[in-house]
Amino acid sequence: MADLIPIVAKEAAPAAGPYSHAVKTPTAIYCSGSIPMDAQGNLIEGTIAEKTAQVFKNLQAVLTEAGSSLDRIVKVNIFLADMGSFAELNEEYAKWLTHKPARSTVAVKTLPKNVDLEIECIALP
Repeated sequence: MADLIPIVAKEAAPAAGPYSHAVKTPTAIYCSGSIPMDAQGNLIEGTIAEKTAQVFKNLQAVLTEAGSSLDRIVKVNIFLADMGSFAELNEEYAKWLTHKPARSTVAVKTLPKNVDLEIECIALP
């Protein structure tokens, strides 16, 4: 397991539980789900676009810490509390990931800290 490197990024929101922000392997970086919370642990209020932007700031910090970037994301999983926010989410999402990685979006009943959005991804190192 020496080739599994836990990643913790100081510039990202703190983990909401006992896990790393990501795990880097020789072939991929597996990012844990990120919620709309800043690096100081404050939940972001506002529109789904503002929350999506904060989540991508967190993922960007994690991937940078792991020696990668948003441009190297190959798969995204989005968990959304209200599919009524889907169009607004997509508009902000497209600003951050112009290369169109594979993606799933699912509606969920609840998320950690009762937020309405969580995004996880897999990127190349």
